[in-house]
Amino acid sequence: MSETVLGPDGQPRCSWCSAAPDFFAYHDAEWGFPVSDDQRLFEKLCLEGFQSGLSWRTILAKRDNFRAAFDGFDFNVIAGYGTSDLDRLLGDAGIVRHRGKIEAVINNARRAQELVAEQGSLAAWLWRYEPDPASLASPQSASTSEASVALSKDLKKRGWKFVGPTTAYAFMQAMGLINDHVQDCVTRAAVDLARKDFQRPGSGSK
Repeated sequence: MSETVLGPDGQPRCSWCSAAPDFFAYHDAEWGFPVSDDQRLFEKLCLEGFQSGLSWRTILAKRDNFRAAFDGFDFNVIAGYGTSDLDRLLGDAGIVRHRGKIEAVINNARRAQELVAEQGSLAAWLWRYEPDPASLASPQSASTSEASVALSKDLKKRGWKFVGPTTAYAFMQAMGLINDHVQDCVTRAAVDLARKDFQRPGSGSK
């Protein structure tokens, strides 16, 4: 099976783009580009948790609904959610109404506050798990890595939920901690350049 598919402009993209029309825009503008914004990082961890057992196509189609339901994934707001918010979310047909995953977002918002109080920002802590590119398997040939296992383990130790190694790896792929675009993908070079110019948050030391 080919690693690439031609996009609307005739240029090669990662083959998973062909699964849904919305994937091309997401792939070209978001996937793999480095992110240092705490709210976006928290959102992605939450959405990857919701994806567990489902497809990213399902989650991406509902992303705007998720953002509206969860106050734009502002973890400082979500940390204050109570029973009425849980009931509201469980009744929202625009999102994935899975009690465990919804409760995990609320729990994780509180854990995010704790981490920010300790480390200064989510970004400063999460980017410490950026692996050496030389240690990675070839693009899109793995669903976990040594770094994603370590990130998952440390998040769980801090009380986070729905953050297994596969979820952590998908998060790292999407948020630019690694460049997992295949070699012939036209976006790979753009992500490489963005990562080269990206100012890593925090000290960069574990």
